[in-house]
This record gives sequence, C-alpha cells and structure tokens, in this order.
Amino acid sequence: MLKIFVCDDEIAHRNKLTRMITNYLLMKDYDVQFQFATDDPMMILSFISKHKTEGIYFLDIDLKTDLNGIELAKKIRDYDPTAKIIFVTTYTDLVYLTFLYKVEALDYIVKDNMDTFQKRVTECIDVAIERYLNTNLETRPQIWIKNGPVDVKLYVDEIFYFESSPTPHKLIVYLDNRRIEYIGKIKEVESMYEVFCRCHQSYVVNLMNVKEINKKERVITMANGAKCLVSTRHLKKVVNQFKKLTSC
Repeated sequence: MLKIFVCDDEIAHRNKLTRMITNYLLMKDYDVQFQFATDDPMMILSFISKHKTEGIYFLDIDLKTDLNGIELAKKIRDYDPTAKIIFVTTYTDLVYLTFLYKVEALDYIVKDNMDTFQKRVTECIDVAIERYLNTNLETRPQIWIKNGPVDVKLYVDEIFYFESSPTPHKLIVYLDNRRIEYIGKIKEVESMYEVFCRCHQSYVVNLMNVKEINKKERVITMANGAKCLVSTRHLKKVVNQFKKLTSC
C-alpha cells in the first residue's frame, strides 16, 4: 500500500496540509494510507528504515532542524528509491538546491499561493498514485487484485496468506496489518508464484513469511504470529517446499 507522509515545522500549515490530504483520500477510491505528519525528519527515516515503504512525501525545505527537507529527501531515497517527493516551501529561491542534490522531485508547491495550493496538492497525489500503479519493480514481484472498484497492487513479500472467504467465490488475502476480501479462486492463487503453497483446502500460505511448521499439530505459524492449518494431504509438500526455500 502506498503511504503518505508530511514533514513541516509550521504546525498550522502541517495541520492544514494534513486535512487537505485526508479529506481528498476520503473522497477517492485509492488504496492509499495517510501515515503521519511530523516536524521531525528523523521520525520519517526511522519508520521507512524499519518498514518496506513506497511513499508520497510532502516535505518543507526549511525544517529548522539539523536536516533540511532536501537532505531528508536524499536520505529517503536510500530506503525508498521510488519515493514520490513533493517540496512544499515558502522559499522558491532554494529550489535550485534540489537539482544540486539530485533528488528528482515530483513537484514544488509554494505555500503562499493558497488560491492554487489545494489543487496542486491533489494533482500531485493523483500523479504519484498513477506512477506507483504503473511502476514494476523487478526486485519485488507483485500481484493485482480487485477490491470493489479499486485495483490494488500487492507485493508478494508483504502477503502472509490467502483464505477462502465464507462468501462464495471470494478470497481473503492477509497482510501484516490488514486484510482484503476479493473475488478469486484458491486454485488460481497457488499457481501464481512458487512461494504460494497450498497447505489446506481453505489456505494458501506465502512460504517467504512462514516462521515455523509444527508437523505434530499440523499448524503453520506466520512471521506476524498468525496461524494456518495444514491438512495431512498437504503436510509433506509444504514441509519440503519450506525446507527448499530456507536452504537457498
């Protein structure tokens, strides 16, 4: 899921920008999450260093900290190479520094021009999301699912397991902090990638995110603590495929 961050030292403007973004997301059918707004650049770097993130970053240039917005943007790229960075600033004379630091910003929005400010913010979100959806990372395989009217891009490494839904012809895909129900077949899922392994009539697990397999109790524990049942029929295959993956 694409995440949005705001870093601005002016609390009034930070709150105003936050409201604009969250209100716009409520109006749109985007698979996007507003993560947080802060005046501390280290808070953003701490988060993205611990979580695989593709994000949209609205950054003030003059943050009045040891790290300015341009230096922050450069460090963000170390963790999130495809980061969509938008500079929000009062100081247009500092824009040239973004070329010096080669941060490849998506846009620059001047704070003082409130007549066009909101329009520019929402346009940047639209463009960033379009680029995100059209970007394929060779290092991170992905799948697409349909969640109502919304096309959702999921990276294979963020998926824990799939479960047949109580609703006919539907599946539930489980990620670390959310679940998505969509129309699909369990048989189709297991053939998508080698790491997707059928372990039960109702479950397909992602072997990349399996922590352990209890053969005696026939239970798989995922890396996030979730548990999936393993049928006798599928136990040997799951254990062998897991051993093969972990021995590589």
